[in-house]
Amino acid sequence: MRFITALMLLTIGAAASAQDSVTAEKIKAAMSSDARTADEIARDDNRKPLETLGFFGLKDDMRVIELLPGGGWYTKILAPTLRDKGKLYVAIGTNNVSTNLLNKDGFDKVTALDIGVGLVRDGEFGTNNIAAFEFGVSDVDMVLTFRNMHNFTPQGRNNINAAVFQALKAGGLYGVIDHSRRHMEPGTMENRRRADPVQIIAEALNAGFELVGYSDLHYTPDDELRYEVGRRSVTGNTDRFTLLFRKPAK
Repeated sequence: MRFITALMLLTIGAAASAQDSVTAEKIKAAMSSDARTADEIARDDNRKPLETLGFFGLKDDMRVIELLPGGGWYTKILAPTLRDKGKLYVAIGTNNVSTNLLNKDGFDKVTALDIGVGLVRDGEFGTNNIAAFEFGVSDVDMVLTFRNMHNFTPQGRNNINAAVFQALKAGGLYGVIDHSRRHMEPGTMENRRRADPVQIIAEALNAGFELVGYSDLHYTPDDELRYEVGRRSVTGNTDRFTLLFRKPAK
């Protein structure tokens, strides 16, 4: 058991140190960009983008897909970092960034992928399903999703994982962050925007991924895991799991 624990710590440490100094400086520059609002910058201490992307092993020459970019909080950091040497794609729920961000200076090289299927809100507690699909690109280096998997049914997540697996190159990385739910706790209206990390790991492993490691960057000990993440007493202070998977090398 001690050997396994030590091996996991070494693996996690290797992932966390994978980011080179050039990429780190580009991330810092993007974090200071005028494209970001004061409200977005105010969340840096909580979301720790430099450390998070460092753990995932982001490099400035990678081809990356960001899933469900929302209003573009991470897009505004990823796009400038990857602009010169890499490539950023956004996929699933891209209407907001396509309308309000990708037409602005500095974001013209970001590509919104049309996957040909939409979200269907027919799951328990208003969760989304999504039919099987493909991203239409292949051999990408990394896929990232931030606090999104809880919004999907198990079948929807399985279809996303399958598409991610297909799009990644052998050895490609898959980073997942979400709000923590207690393991095996039944779904309720209070925990509906949380996800069981054990279930998320199991689903990724079933899709063919290897678990590279996890990080406690977003561990929040005073989140009791009892309340809806949008509650005033909880929002901005949720415990989040940070997982890194890899498509096995051929």
